[in-house]
Amino acid sequence: MKPASARRRFLPRFSAESAKQFSMFSALKKKPARRRAPKPDRKEERVHDVHGRPVPLTVRHSVRATRITLRIEPGGRGLKMTVPHGLPERELEAFLKRHHGWLEGKLFDYPDDTRPLPGGTILIMGKPHRIEHTGKLRGLTETADQGGEAVIRVSGLEEHVGRRIADYLKKIARIELERLVKHHTARIGKVHNELTLKDTRSRWGSCSTSGNLNFSWRIAMAPPDVIDYLAAHEVAHLKEMNHGPKFWALCEKLCPGTEDARAWLKKHGSSLHAIDFG
Repeated sequence: MKPASARRRFLPRFSAESAKQFSMFSALKKKPARRRAPKPDRKEERVHDVHGRPVPLTVRHSVRATRITLRIEPGGRGLKMTVPHGLPERELEAFLKRHHGWLEGKLFDYPDDTRPLPGGTILIMGKPHRIEHTGKLRGLTETADQGGEAVIRVSGLEEHVGRRIADYLKKIARIELERLVKHHTARIGKVHNELTLKDTRSRWGSCSTSGNLNFSWRIAMAPPDVIDYLAAHEVAHLKEMNHGPKFWALCEKLCPGTEDARAWLKKHGSSLHAIDFG
């Protein structure tokens, strides 16, 4: 009998084709099982009746939501509801029914019709202006002093009055914000990239990590010191991308009226968002 060290180990012999099939089989066994892609969130638009008042309602069915949440959009212009994915319709309706009294109380402060109409008033740089429809099909939208009263004259069709006022406010917002941003960035030695105007509901402004500044053009209805605060706030983020003590100290340095301006926005901001320019 041969010694153990001299024994030949038995190895199975595979043909080239068998070896190839074995290799493929092994690879298939090691391949991890595919995970099912998570269901995407789903949105649906509805109209919810609150004591005879139709209110737009956006329902978002979310796979991450573990409970139902309901909030009123700034100005009472709509409702946003987030529900867990697969929530039965009866539970959604029951939730709305339970909160009907709360919604009615909250929406009571907001008028049903918030359109800027001829004869009404609109704030421009914090000052009320009476809306005067000229009746002319063509002409510039302009402000004027008429016998000691501030007015904004709007031409075109009457149903386009709101849209024309919005265009005028956007023009004012861009002029003021570009001027103020230039002033504040020079003070802290920073530069910004794009300056964009939007009609945001959740915030008045934002600053991206790439230095892009975004503002709500509705700020043109606020007083000049509030517009200055908003510009200073976003410019301060170019240096302090947070809301820590250093950020607020810089904000106060750029705009000493920061606290008063914040208080004004907290008190009146929702009513500015509520205006329906069409």
